[in-house]
Amino acid sequence: MAFPSAPFALWSVSLLTVLFTAAVHSNTSFEDDPLQPMTSDETVPVGGTVTLTCRVAESDNSSLQWSNTAQQTLYFGEKRALRDNRIQLYRSTSTELSITISEVQLSDEGEYTCSIFTMPVRTARATVTVLGVPGKPQISGFEHAVKEGEKVTLTCTSTGSKPPATLHWYKGDQLLKGGPQVVETVDGNPTYNVSSELTLEVSASEDNTLITCAVNHPSLSPGDKRSEQALRVLYSPNVMIHPESTLPREGEKFSLRCVGNGNPEPTIYTWDKKDGGLPLQAKPDGAVLHFSMLNKSDNGVYVCHADNGIGSSEGEYTLLVQDEARNITDPTAMSTTSGVDHAVIGGVVAVIVFILLCLLIVLGRYLIRHKGTYLTHEAKGSDDAPDADTAIINAEGGHSGAEDKKEYFI
Repeated sequence: MAFPSAPFALWSVSLLTVLFTAAVHSNTSFEDDPLQPMTSDETVPVGGTVTLTCRVAESDNSSLQWSNTAQQTLYFGEKRALRDNRIQLYRSTSTELSITISEVQLSDEGEYTCSIFTMPVRTARATVTVLGVPGKPQISGFEHAVKEGEKVTLTCTSTGSKPPATLHWYKGDQLLKGGPQVVETVDGNPTYNVSSELTLEVSASEDNTLITCAVNHPSLSPGDKRSEQALRVLYSPNVMIHPESTLPREGEKFSLRCVGNGNPEPTIYTWDKKDGGLPLQAKPDGAVLHFSMLNKSDNGVYVCHADNGIGSSEGEYTLLVQDEARNITDPTAMSTTSGVDHAVIGGVVAVIVFILLCLLIVLGRYLIRHKGTYLTHEAKGSDDAPDADTAIINAEGGHSGAEDKKEYFI
């Protein structure tokens, strides 16, 4: 009975030798064995598509085969072996067999085997890693607005990541340091839930500031998944008083408006005047203080108090009433421009008067000179004339008469 057992022993040894040889060849490179198949590990997110490629350097007409993690044959050469429409042939040649798996699921993760049926059989393995894509982060803690100076704790949570995702906090573009990240496993699922907390002491300037929680994960591009929430801060009003006119004048109407910037907006306004009560002609109407007619006695510091239920603040305005504006018909009221115009006109009038005076003087002297000449001639003619007419005639011909007399006496 010992003899029949010998062939069995020889068969067992041969099988072990084949398996050992296959194991050795699975780690052999192209340089050592041109028939040794070569593969590569792949990483793919859930829902994505992965391509598995198996190559040999040389072909001896042996067929290549892909098997899944359960050692079920997927493709033997160009022939489909498993009825799964997600798995498709990508390329088949004498030296390559490539397949694709679409709509990848977490259950597709594991080791896939490529075999070439030579003697001995050679194999190579490719590990497919499936990434669980994290869900969009959710921020909680904004249920109610908070008062300035108080602290608020925000919580960001993201589910379904594999490996666990990393969460980051931002205020605007500024990276903030959150609390330690908490990672929780999910029963019956290889994914993780992660959460992080952020505690802030808020101020009025941070009202409506965006707080962002962003997810960092190998399955995502930077910034792919993030959530934003605006801070709502309740704060006391900041009060300012705006005058109706920058040059209030005596006798005119005037008003002051109180503006209180707060959250919420102020609902109660009260007016007061330092060093005394409000003038009789000053009538408060909520945020506005009306003056029916300004007077010098209205000068002083006016105070507006604004209250929004969160707090009360005040603002001040110093009123300085200018002199009453004069009417344009008042001869004593002259602007700078009119004064200049009057000076120019006065200068022109003075020049004209001077010219007229000069003309009168010249004309007077001319008339006086000609009048003297007339009287002299008349006097000369009257010496020998019996009447005025003869005197004039003699005056006109006085020179010839003189000459006649002169000749007569000679």
